[in-house]
Amino acid sequence: MTSEVRKIIGLHGGVLAILLVLQFVLPAYHHGNLARIMVLATYAIGYNLLFGYTGLLSLGHALFFAAGLYGMGLGMTQLGLSAGGALLLGVLAGATVGAVIGALALRTEGVAFMIVTLMFAQAGYLTVLYFGAYTRGDEGFVIQQADRMLWGFDLSDPSNRYFAAFVVFAVAFLALLAVLRSRFGRVLIAIRENEERAMMLGYDVMRYKLMAVVLSATLSALSGAAYGLLFGYVGASFASVQYSIFPLLWVLLGGAGTALGPLVGTVFMFYLIDLSSGITTAYMLIAGVALVCLTLFAPQGLMGEIRNRFWRWLP
Repeated sequence: MTSEVRKIIGLHGGVLAILLVLQFVLPAYHHGNLARIMVLATYAIGYNLLFGYTGLLSLGHALFFAAGLYGMGLGMTQLGLSAGGALLLGVLAGATVGAVIGALALRTEGVAFMIVTLMFAQAGYLTVLYFGAYTRGDEGFVIQQADRMLWGFDLSDPSNRYFAAFVVFAVAFLALLAVLRSRFGRVLIAIRENEERAMMLGYDVMRYKLMAVVLSATLSALSGAAYGLLFGYVGASFASVQYSIFPLLWVLLGGAGTALGPLVGTVFMFYLIDLSSGITTAYMLIAGVALVCLTLFAPQGLMGEIRNRFWRWLP
């Protein structure tokens, strides 16, 4: 094992250890916030895989998040599934939607890909509203506490909810690190850096990009399904365009193409909005100013700048 690998394992293992220990020391308010942040950071990890490592800018990821959310929620309310079965259904729904949308959207590239994914996401949002008899539209519906039991654990309990959120994040985080160390991950980075050269080397670029879309959609759907199950609410707002923009902001702030960037960016934006909303109703203006400043002075994102200036071994 090289020193670089030991540093990577030590840093990322340490981050997971800190997140686990924080469960026992955080006050109730921040305890709940961090559980929510870890689930949303899982969503950002899925987005980062596609945007940060493959170079595909999507504006339609809310469709995958919502597929997991509604797959889980409707699986419970309409099919009578248990929490575990509904969670699995949500993940499968996201993977299936990702495969279909990826096969269609990847016929385009560049700005066209961005617009096509946005249109698919908007179609998904309108579909949720159209079938309001089942989805309850903008009003949404609540997952009852009695239904939020997984393997005997009550996920409405703050401690159980935090630990479940940690497990979801850790699985996605470790999966990303495994992908980055694999041949598949190295090909994705090669596609991002120079797609034409990757094709000349004999790689089936379209197949790799489709696999990246499906994996990204699966992680996003896992986040959506976990969010609905842990926090007990399913609503159309999670399928709206802002939930396609949020993961892009989180990844840009934290550092696109860095493993820790999604978590750092999600924490930063979550607390920036949380703190500024207590000062003014124009809290998004403050968030916008912070984003502009980071773009000007840290164009690679927080973790990207750290990698460029100090730790070049960061994945």
